[in-house]
Order: sequence, then structure tokens, then C-alpha cells
Amino acid sequence: MQFGKVEDPGSIDFTLPKDAAQTKLVLNAAKNDKAFEVFVGCAKWNRGDLKGFYPRGTKDELSYYATQFNSIELNATFYKMPDWQQVETWKNKTPEGFKFFPKLTDIISHYRRLIDVAEPVENFCNAVSAFDDRLGMAFLQLHDNFKPKDFDRLKNVLEQFPKGIPLAVEVRNEEWFADKKVQDMYCSLLERLGMANIIVDTAGRRDMLHMRLTSPVAFVRYVGANHPSDVDRLNDWVARIKKWRKEGLQQLYFFVHQNVEIESPLLATHFIQEMNKAFGLSLHIPARQGGQQSMFD
Repeated sequence: MQFGKVEDPGSIDFTLPKDAAQTKLVLNAAKNDKAFEVFVGCAKWNRGDLKGFYPRGTKDELSYYATQFNSIELNATFYKMPDWQQVETWKNKTPEGFKFFPKLTDIISHYRRLIDVAEPVENFCNAVSAFDDRLGMAFLQLHDNFKPKDFDRLKNVLEQFPKGIPLAVEVRNEEWFADKKVQDMYCSLLERLGMANIIVDTAGRRDMLHMRLTSPVAFVRYVGANHPSDVDRLNDWVARIKKWRKEGLQQLYFFVHQNVEIESPLLATHFIQEMNKAFGLSLHIPARQGGQQSMFD
């Protein structure tokens, strides 16, 4: 993942900022006694990226991946509109309890830029609905140059989005974060619609680490910098999530990327281990193969 990559990760202050004031209010309003749902995974399952993750002789990568992690950030649906047959094929390779988090197709977000997208949105939602109980949450990632001046366009699409498909949204242009009034306008829309505001933790775009939750769901896209600081950053996230859980957080969706996807499974494994300790969870600890490389060994 090249987004937010910097030449010298050691020069970046990776300290997590304070929560936005509204975050505690959103969480407190949703506080209940339901069990904490935690899904942790990688962004890809293909062998070419997750080098050394698969045992020799693995015939189907997704089938094996789904025995090790409970979720996947599904970027394949960004590059090609899925159909229900493909979705069923993916679903049938995974066990009960596994969740897919599909990204809306780029024709919606990048090519048409949310203009006249009712038909492709419907096609996308119809297809991913075939995940049935394997559907976690879809997410809309907007182009870097999609700005607040087009807020009404975004508002219209989100208000018309099919209610049966849970949705998270990621805005990327700096202008969404530079003006508090703009950020409040955007976040208020997500709050009203019950949609999650995606947090991106990457070295070169610290403004996207806004710590503003708009629902009792934390959807975090963590991008490691292939640097020793990656593990400490994950530990800091565990501490922050403990705080949010006390305030009312109900679901955590946490996906681990790297600029060079060589250690993502190892970083995700570390995060799972720390979450199990912190919350008394029993998330599966992925097996480590002899071919997996780590700078931390």
C-alpha cells in the first residue's frame, strides 16, 4: 500500500492524537452489555503479497487464509464490479463467523465520482448481499481529490444507500480535516445515518488519524511503515481501544496493511495476541510458517 508512504518513517511522530470530543458522546449513547465483536485481518489473501504465509502445498489461498483470520478487507471488488456468483464462491470457501469487508467499486467512487451511480450502487449491493452472514461491512473510499465542495453529492448517495448493507466511509482530501465546521458537517451526516467513519493510520497522512467515531463501530485501516515502530504503534492502538470499549465501543474492524506487504500477517498476529490479553478474547492465533520473514526476529 503506497498511500501515505514516506522515505523516513523514523522521522514521523506516530503518537495517537486525543479523541475528538464527539467520540465519547457517540460511544456513551450506544453503551450496552453486548459482547465485544472484534474482527482483525489483512487487506489481501494472495500468495504473491503474503510471502511465506501459506504452507507448502496450499491449493486454495482464501480457504487457508480463512482458517487463520476471521476477516478480510476485500479490495478485489474495488477493481471489478462483483457478481453474486463470484461472491458465493468466496463465501463458500470460508467458515461460519468469517466476515468480508468489500470496497465499493471504483466506477462509483473514482470514475463517476458519485454522479448517476444509483444503478452501479444497486448492482454492487445486490452482489455483496450474497455474502449473507459472511458480510461484515462495505466501505466507500473516495478519491484523494474529492473535496467538501461536493458534499451534497456525497450526502445524496449516502442517504439513498440501501439500508440492508452496513457502510463505512473514507474521505481522503485534506480539506475534510482542515476545517472543523466541514468535519462536523460530514460526521453529523454519518452519525445520522449510522455509518462508520474510517480511521486511517499511515505515516504520511496524519490528518486522517482524526479519532472521530460516528457510530459504536471503529473501522481502522492501519498501514505499517516496514519499520520497527510498527509494533509499538499497534500496542498504542490496543490501549486506545480499551478506552473506547469502556466508553461504549461495540465493534472493532481492524485491517493491517504495509507499504510492502511482507509482514502484514505477523503484525496482525501480534495485534490479535495483544487484543486477546487485553479483553480476554479467544481470537485464533494465526500459524507462523518457517518462510515468514520479520525485521523483529
